[in-house]
Amino acid sequence: MCSDLYEGKEMTVRGAGRFQRKAGVAGFTLLEMLVVMVIIGLLAGLVGPRLFGKVDSSKVQTAKTQMKMLKSAIGIMQLDVGNLPPADQGLKWLVEAPANEPARGQWKGPYIDGRLPLDPWGNAYLFRVPGANGQPFELMSMGSDGREGGEGLAADIAD
Repeated sequence: MCSDLYEGKEMTVRGAGRFQRKAGVAGFTLLEMLVVMVIIGLLAGLVGPRLFGKVDSSKVQTAKTQMKMLKSAIGIMQLDVGNLPPADQGLKWLVEAPANEPARGQWKGPYIDGRLPLDPWGNAYLFRVPGANGQPFELMSMGSDGREGGEGLAADIAD
């Protein structure tokens, strides 16, 4: 065994280039820290995309759930008021009384707590009267791009 001075700290050399720290010398070598950083980078590269993919698909599911809740609230409001709000009033009737009579007198809202929710991408839900396929109304989110049409996660979501 021979003793060597390594950056001001005495180390004992053992075998083929391996150092053993003497008592009182603590810390990690640069090589050990680089190995840990590489491992963390590999894990982030493998796990990260899978987690972010789930976030996007969960936003679509959240939009569908919110639209079902809004659709139910619209149905209850329609029973009270007797008709659907005009397209220019949109979903505002769920939280504010209509300005015109007799709908104002029959309104028993608000029909949802708080203010109108935005879709998971921060856009307002679209309310159309009449709806597609003979439905009395249509409720939809424009998806992640905020524009009509689109594919994949940017596709429109209709209930």
